[in-house]
Amino acid sequence: MTSLPPAPVKPFPEDSIEKKAYKIAESLADYLPIINDRNRLGFNLYRHLRGEGDDIETIVKTNKFTIEKISRDELINLIRQKIEEVQK
Repeated sequence: MTSLPPAPVKPFPEDSIEKKAYKIAESLADYLPIINDRNRLGFNLYRHLRGEGDDIETIVKTNKFTIEKISRDELINLIRQKIEEVQK
């Protein structure tokens, strides 16, 4: 039995909101060691950047991320700084 090849994946353009949100999440790999936590953060940041999601503090507190080497408040401030850089 053979299977079909996987569907081709088209990456997001570098200047898209999706790419920016997921880059922010991946840049926090030292503090969020679990890949699924970073993916969840990326999705929530994408919604936040589109104006549909919660504020950063709510995102971090309600998603119960596994945070290492930094406090929750410091992580919130770091994410805010990174979002300000992206929005410029």
